[in-house]
Amino acid sequence: MSNSLFRKKSIATILKDAEEGMGDGHGASLKKVLGVRDLTALGVAAVIGAGIFSSIGKASYDGGPGVIFLYIFTAIACGFAALCYAEFASTVPVAGSAYTYSYVAFGEIFAWIIGWDLLMEYAIGNIAVAISWSDYFTNLLDKAGMHMADWLTMDYATAHSGFEKVNALLAQGQGLAGMDVADVSRYTAWTQAPLFMGLHLIIDLPALLIVALITYVVFVGIRESRTASNIMVGIKLAIIFVVIVVGAYYVNPDNWSPFTPTGFGGIMKGVSAVFFAYIGFDAISTTAEECKNPQRDLPRGMIYSLIICTVLYVLLALVLTGMVHYTKLNVGDPLAMVFDARGLKIISGIVAGSAIIATAGVLLVFQLGQPRIWMSMSRDGLLPKIFSRIHPKYGTPSFSTILTGCVVAIPALFLNLDVVLALTSIGTLFAFVLVCGGVLVLQQQPERAESKFRVPHINGQFIYPLLLICGIIIIIIKVPEHFQQIFTKEGFPMAIFWVVAVILSIYTFLRKFSLIPVLGLISCFYLMAQESHTNWLRFLIWLAIGLVVYFLYGYRKSKLNGIKDQTIKK
Repeated sequence: MSNSLFRKKSIATILKDAEEGMGDGHGASLKKVLGVRDLTALGVAAVIGAGIFSSIGKASYDGGPGVIFLYIFTAIACGFAALCYAEFASTVPVAGSAYTYSYVAFGEIFAWIIGWDLLMEYAIGNIAVAISWSDYFTNLLDKAGMHMADWLTMDYATAHSGFEKVNALLAQGQGLAGMDVADVSRYTAWTQAPLFMGLHLIIDLPALLIVALITYVVFVGIRESRTASNIMVGIKLAIIFVVIVVGAYYVNPDNWSPFTPTGFGGIMKGVSAVFFAYIGFDAISTTAEECKNPQRDLPRGMIYSLIICTVLYVLLALVLTGMVHYTKLNVGDPLAMVFDARGLKIISGIVAGSAIIATAGVLLVFQLGQPRIWMSMSRDGLLPKIFSRIHPKYGTPSFSTILTGCVVAIPALFLNLDVVLALTSIGTLFAFVLVCGGVLVLQQQPERAESKFRVPHINGQFIYPLLLICGIIIIIIKVPEHFQQIFTKEGFPMAIFWVVAVILSIYTFLRKFSLIPVLGLISCFYLMAQESHTNWLRFLIWLAIGLVVYFLYGYRKSKLNGIKDQTIKK
């Protein structure tokens, strides 16, 4: 059984299956219409969204102006991963992203794990984006004097917590007028919500409606999705350019002193928020079968989009922390707030409106990605055939697209943002770790598959172990308590990181691993280790549920079941 769990698909077979539309049964295929410009736009559309319009404020509040170092470090980690994604996308230019790459490099069990894991990045992550879009939309309606009933704009748990908080303050004799506006809104939602069988009916209706609209756009065709994405990216970049240029005139350099007021620890508090801002550049690899020249264009699209977004993040962080003191940036709409603080109400309104377009763009790209992951898994027999059915008219994975819309829209009605956001970053980082590891596996193959793009080879035999030893020495000198803290319940993620780091250094020395994939793997794993132990437990439980599904269905129905493992061939 152990051998069958690690059975692999050859690259030749994967390409043949994709060309024939395996598992579709209708003879339809995906339309090849995307070029470098489209792919770059899709990447920018996915990355620049909720992260740049909301989480950048929280990250700046935690780390001060020095948060730009975290953006740069995260970009470097993502850059290593992007190069590895690019090699895989060039070698295996089919839909499926990290799922397909893991099938080639590690075998079926890892492919299933990463496919299940990607569900967190695309589907669950999109629930968070839909909720964020709803918040911006309702705030913009309020500014325009068109107030929507509060019980239609949030989730049950948020309204209940606000009700209890306001009730406690009222009991102390405080009036509603002196309370936080957000808390009063939640209190109002709870008290005014209609009752259904004794329960308060509180839903986030705008979140459902935007998911329904985006799902329709994705369903009717990749060409329409491409056009919508390109338009949204153009508007977003124009607005961000205005924010940077106009905001630069109001920068007070005194706000940048001290530049790192909270130190390294404060900067690293923003890992989840900052990394969430980078999620998405990998989503364009799921459109490989719809690219005109995927082996050439996918690597360029991913790398170009990552560079553009990093430059914009650093500039925006400097402008925000220069316009107001970093302690004032812990708000949901920091880009609009800084202009409000300067009395520039018109620009503040424009920014709020652009946030709606930005987050809609993220929704579009992720709703585009998830159905294509399911389509690839269905082709391999790990999911029923209906998941890979291609619509005869629109040329899109019809059932998977509709199901993705339901999986995102219905929970978005009821779930709390914090519940779904925590899983997204750790799930995506895990995918990045496996993709970087997969490139190392491919590089060790005696007959390496052909690829128009390969990660630049730098022998890490001595460089990486030396870097690790230097890092350990610096930590022992500068932060001696670090290695004591990792043996606590809260520190076990860092303990796992150090075990992986040491084992990887041994293998790198013995097998002369390429440095860039090694650095990508370890830097992404380090960011994973910054997540809380409770988030790790949720992540492991999620993977365990996925394994149950695999053994109940996928293991028995796999196309490779009963077939001798395929070898990777040119």
